[in-house]
Amino acid sequence: SVLFRRQSGRTETMLRLSLLLTVLLGLCSAGGVLSKMAPSKSGQGTCAADHTVGKVTDCFVKTFGKDPEYVFAAPGRVNLIGEHTDYNDGFVMPCAIDFHMVCAVTPSGDDTITAVASDFECKPNKFSLSEPIVKADAKDEFWSNYVRGVCKIIKEDRGLPLKGANIVIGGDVPQGAGLSSSAALEVSVGTALSKVFSLGLGPKEVALTGQKAEHWVGCNCGIMDQLISACGHADHSLLIDCRDLSTKSVQIPKGTSIVIVNSNFKHELAGLDSEYNQRRSQCEEAARHFGVSHLRDVSAETLLKAEGELDPMTFKRARHVVTENDRTEAARHALEKGDLVTMGKLMAASHASMRDDFEITVPPIDALVDIIGGVVGAEG
Repeated sequence: SVLFRRQSGRTETMLRLSLLLTVLLGLCSAGGVLSKMAPSKSGQGTCAADHTVGKVTDCFVKTFGKDPEYVFAAPGRVNLIGEHTDYNDGFVMPCAIDFHMVCAVTPSGDDTITAVASDFECKPNKFSLSEPIVKADAKDEFWSNYVRGVCKIIKEDRGLPLKGANIVIGGDVPQGAGLSSSAALEVSVGTALSKVFSLGLGPKEVALTGQKAEHWVGCNCGIMDQLISACGHADHSLLIDCRDLSTKSVQIPKGTSIVIVNSNFKHELAGLDSEYNQRRSQCEEAARHFGVSHLRDVSAETLLKAEGELDPMTFKRARHVVTENDRTEAARHALEKGDLVTMGKLMAASHASMRDDFEITVPPIDALVDIIGGVVGAEG
């Protein structure tokens, strides 16, 4: 669960409830180079913890016998509002957080990518860029498919001159916590390869590369997770129009922190038979009924008039998306005004819609909503 917390006075204004992990007091900016190991070079606003960078660089030295030439980092994210609207061409409003995935890299001088995960015993995983890139089948090598996917999209889809590299990845974004560790991994790797080999990918192109890599791995995700990791700004949320990828930074009110509460419920997206992919298919079915490509183009009034024409389940899924788009735009205006009471009401309505119409919440999350709502009451 996510909530806002006022840092001054005794009153705590708490908002937001979704499936996430741990406690956070700070916002960070998008992915970028933390350092060039020789010579030293300052970062670009990222704030990956020193211990995370140290863990990754230590693994690099252990595996390859010397320090990496570059170290990059990209943040995880929380989504304040706008759930399951991204792949419906709608609006989302996430923010980057101070948990990161780190990528240490040195060109290898050949056509081989040797990837190592510091969180998985520093065991090397190799693949050649001179052959078609395929997925690793072994369960203990599944993590490498995200690296393979980014390389595959860069080289085979974009046709860019990617070269071999020694790579170590790792981070402190909790896996399976809904904080987008895979997107942060993709953005850190994509940014690293683009910068090191002068491939010319901008932040949005890195994000799109990561999204396509995630699709290749097995999750038909929207663009939100990768885009906020690549384009976020410190102390701001980011309103994203997922149709044209235009963005607007929205200031988090001063004196306010974002806190993420641990539900201890495991979150998993990858897999073609996942609930995520099923929800997406249901949304596409609803859009086809109205003769549009995405539910972004269906108004609440139009949807309500057609309730009897849709399967009840499909109608409920569509109602969540259509009303969530309206809530997200309203939330942006509330946040700009510093109106956290209205923001809280919109977030509470978002959770109710996810629970009743989209049916993606679980008892631990619902319990957290009830507990926090009972404390906050009319304050939001």
